[in-house]
Amino acid sequence: MKTIIVCASVSHGNTRRVADSMAQVLGAKVVSPEQADLAELADADLVGFGSGVFYSRLHSHLTDFVKALPAGRGRAFVFATSGLPDIPFAPFTRPLVQLLESKGFEVDGSFSCRAFDTWTPFKLVGGINKQRPNDGDLAAARAFAERLRDGRGPAS
Repeated sequence: MKTIIVCASVSHGNTRRVADSMAQVLGAKVVSPEQADLAELADADLVGFGSGVFYSRLHSHLTDFVKALPAGRGRAFVFATSGLPDIPFAPFTRPLVQLLESKGFEVDGSFSCRAFDTWTPFKLVGGINKQRPNDGDLAAARAFAERLRDGRGPAS
């Protein structure tokens, strides 16, 4: 299965660590939105899209990239890292999932975990979640990727 993960990891490398953990399981190539090749994405069996969360939204480089994608088909998944917990009734990943579905993608699930965050108020205390993503978070990311690889259905 050919898999590509498009990852915007700009602050502390948290999201890239999660992407790399998933990529190990999926045999995937990890690229930034700026490095992504549209022909390669169209040829992939599964495409992942992930970023850190900034002001309750995924990074604009990633969302702008997805907005610019031509309509297509295929399987996709979304993932995020955030200093604050995901809100169950309004997950950080929902807007990107909806955007991908409007583009014709079948979104097989989403994953999120906590991560080191030095957003302004947290910078005063040296940041929060200093040891995240930790081994447990990365193991959960790999388990999520295994479900995708094995076709065991959506895992949110």
